[in-house]
Amino acid sequence: MPLSVRYVVEPQELTAHKLHVRIEVAGVEKAREQLDFVMPVWSPGSYSIHENARAIRGAEARNGTGDALPVTKVSKNRWRVVPGGIDQMVFSYTVYGHESTSQGLDVTTDHIHLNAAHALCYVDGTLTQPVEVTIHPPDDWKVFTELSEIGRNPPRYRAKDFDELVDSPVEVGRPAEFTIQPAGVPHRILFCGPVTDIPAHQVQEDLAKVVEATKQLFGLLPVSHYTFFYHLAEKWDGGLEHATSTSIVMPHDIFRPRKSYDEFLEVSSHEYFHLFNVKRIRPKVLGPFDYTQENYTHLLWLMEGGTEYYGNLLLRRSGLKTPKKYLDLIAKRVKDLRAIPGRLAQSLEESSFDSWIDLYKPWEQSRNASVSYYLKGELVTLCLDLEIRARSGNAKSFDDVMRHLWREYGAKGIGMAENTLPAEIEQATGVDVTDLFRDYVSGKAELDLPRHLALAGLELAPEEKPEGKEDEEGPSAWLGVETENFDGLPRIRSVLDGSPALRAGLSPGDILVALGGMRLPAAKMGDVMKRFEPGEEATVTFFRQGRLRSVEAKLGKPPPEKWAFKPKANPTELEKKILESWLQCSWDDLPK
Repeated sequence: MPLSVRYVVEPQELTAHKLHVRIEVAGVEKAREQLDFVMPVWSPGSYSIHENARAIRGAEARNGTGDALPVTKVSKNRWRVVPGGIDQMVFSYTVYGHESTSQGLDVTTDHIHLNAAHALCYVDGTLTQPVEVTIHPPDDWKVFTELSEIGRNPPRYRAKDFDELVDSPVEVGRPAEFTIQPAGVPHRILFCGPVTDIPAHQVQEDLAKVVEATKQLFGLLPVSHYTFFYHLAEKWDGGLEHATSTSIVMPHDIFRPRKSYDEFLEVSSHEYFHLFNVKRIRPKVLGPFDYTQENYTHLLWLMEGGTEYYGNLLLRRSGLKTPKKYLDLIAKRVKDLRAIPGRLAQSLEESSFDSWIDLYKPWEQSRNASVSYYLKGELVTLCLDLEIRARSGNAKSFDDVMRHLWREYGAKGIGMAENTLPAEIEQATGVDVTDLFRDYVSGKAELDLPRHLALAGLELAPEEKPEGKEDEEGPSAWLGVETENFDGLPRIRSVLDGSPALRAGLSPGDILVALGGMRLPAAKMGDVMKRFEPGEEATVTFFRQGRLRSVEAKLGKPPPEKWAFKPKANPTELEKKILESWLQCSWDDLPK
């Protein structure tokens, strides 16, 4: 007989950011000689190990009559209880949460945001069993979650298993609530936190367009209801996808100016596309989950980079981005990628696999040794899309790949094997792309973006300053360091491979004082660099380990500040058709 597991969560002290958690277990006598209560070390969708167990204090266990049972902590995140022949018991503890992140636990006098992976231990051996959770909200607060409601006083919910519990964030508070019904499906929009000037009508209209564009791509929506949880905070923390919701932490002033609002739409569209990609179209390892250790896959570049590609592309197709804005965004991605030496040091498969030790935990060598699978994955998906369109005479595209993956995997609730994607692409489109996978996915070749984008009639190149204005701001040299402000001086955070700084012997941690005898304040480092010519020799004065030093550096030419697109003067008919079907616009809509 399986165990019955029921959680009871109530605030213990909001001002101290604490919740009290009770885990009521029944059916113990016939099931177990000992029970292990385990706190997860990661949240699906955020591929980084977290020490969630450090937030737990006062763990204790009692039998059905209230007598204490011995509790032994056997590892950093595992507590063991020997029930001693009883049938019912309670394991309880206090958990601290003051983390305004999309995947964390935040307990304040304004709200409670609960991700189960950061607050609720599971009973080892019961991950696939149904669980119940009861939430006791403070007076005048409401509970919001996508879990199935089975009681209202107090609010009580059921999850089919622990995975669904973790996949269903809970918000307790007084958020601003709006509802839209694109494609006939209710979508709830919650703004959690101090509500300021929210353009509610515009947000509702625009999110409806995102939903409609996603449905148009796949032909359906795999949910009967959905919630956008927006947590208004001081700064960005990004979003976390869930099967029927998303949790996004963003600045409270995100809605102005338009550039910021565009970022709001981009993250919203990205997270909504995860409704298909990652949450349903997924590698085998990403569900059911092992919450005690890393879950490795080589496919995060498609899960996240592919989602980034479609999140932005669907904004274009829905009319929320003009063709120029979309192409400007891609040009910026090109610039960002070309500025990372690690793009030639790590493959996309390696980047995906090493996410646990790199992407979420950058260090001084990250830009030299690794590349983001979000950034490069988006551009590689773009290359694959255009190549499929060109090689099929514009009869097929990556849209067909996504629909195929939905039918074969997402709709069937099964995960993909690690090495099957090239074959799946060929099956979906009839196009062999093993050469691109060899070079760009498992290999480390430079992306030939100008060649691929030419297939859509576009020329891509560094943007030159207008004729006659090349020297308006004076010459500019390049040292090749990333810095942070340290008491008004630039302290080197990383030294880029192949840079003048590396050749001169500068290191992370060095505090720059002067260049060529000129003081080098952190806030005006760029202005000082403009006083020097590429190729010029200059003395770099700096502190290292508290000692003043100097080296000679031959300054270099900075990478292009901007890349840009322009239409070919004489595109072929196929190139024009590819662009028009890709961006769903007329060739004449492109900026000339």
